[in-house]
Amino acid sequence: MTVTYTFDVFSSLDGFGTASGNWGGYWGKQGPELLKHRLAQYGEEQRMVFGADTYRVFARLLAASTAESEVRDAWVTRMRNLPATVVSRTLEGPLDWPDATVVSGDAVDVVARLKEESEVPLRSHGSLSMNRALMAAGLVDLVQVTLFPVITGQTGTEPIFQRAADFDLELIESRTLDGRTQELVYRPTLHG
Repeated sequence: MTVTYTFDVFSSLDGFGTASGNWGGYWGKQGPELLKHRLAQYGEEQRMVFGADTYRVFARLLAASTAESEVRDAWVTRMRNLPATVVSRTLEGPLDWPDATVVSGDAVDVVARLKEESEVPLRSHGSLSMNRALMAAGLVDLVQVTLFPVITGQTGTEPIFQRAADFDLELIESRTLDGRTQELVYRPTLHG
């Protein structure tokens, strides 16, 4: 039996995963309901899966953060303490992450094996190029998009689905958080 793999991503309305400029974390739109909901999601038993670049970004941001910064929100602290697999051909352990292991190899092969062997669901926050490849290989069961009410047409960076395959999406769940942020959970099916 295989476990569920969720690709969890934050997005601006125009499809960017991050932005330059003075937006700040969550594009300045975090609220108590969003943070409480994220903590509940990350409170469930699961294994995180990261690509090397996303791991490096998270590790750098956490190392440079302070106790007051939004980088250390309770859900992020919880995410950091979940068991994690970092897929990389360049990183070597040990990592500056409490329960992380580095697995060398192709992400498709690594995640296919994890889905068969893991006793808990798998979740990846970010890791855009890795998750696009996993979607194309049919390994992503759910795409969870947290859609922030901003358009970053001039400052948007990292288009989430740029160069992705074509997919039909079945809406499984939706909710509004703090009266403005949408969380949409889809089941992707390769189109064609």
